[in-house]
Amino acid sequence: MDDRELAERCLSGDQSAIRAFVEQFQGGVFGYCLSQLRHREDAEDVAQQTLFRAVRHLHNWDRERPLKPWVLTIAVNRCRTHQSKRSYQERNIDPVIDVPARDAKLGAVGLSEELDFALGTLRDEYRTCFILFHQQELSITETAEVMQCPPGTVKTWLHRARRELAELLIERGVVTKDGYELHRI
Repeated sequence: MDDRELAERCLSGDQSAIRAFVEQFQGGVFGYCLSQLRHREDAEDVAQQTLFRAVRHLHNWDRERPLKPWVLTIAVNRCRTHQSKRSYQERNIDPVIDVPARDAKLGAVGLSEELDFALGTLRDEYRTCFILFHQQELSITETAEVMQCPPGTVKTWLHRARRELAELLIERGVVTKDGYELHRI
């Protein structure tokens, strides 16, 4: 079923369509929220809020546009709201940087964990842009729409995000300058 048909069925109150809508988008929304918030319980809460809002406000979706970027726009905004509330609450707490373990007794940290750590060090705009384009597989145009900025800005942010990620991964000894992953024991 295409996006329009799914939306129409949801708007008519079809419970099976609402379940299908949630199933279709929950993985991508949760993945985005987890990448942004880096805390499973927070990501689950925000993903649930996102899907609830998407279903509740489906009548506002422009049927001329794809549904996925619209849903991810809600996720981006919910994550921003959650992060701003969290930063307000944690203002007086010393920040803790979650550096992956490098102790041989604990085992080697994989490239995935290193990349997650590195993503967490990026500016919010760069991280959001990188996640939407590379992990959520949105186009430059769709990413620009979600982030409410020009496509040229998205291209710039992607370039800077890739450069900063590469520099950090090289600095941490995860990859070499020519892009090869180092094997650690």
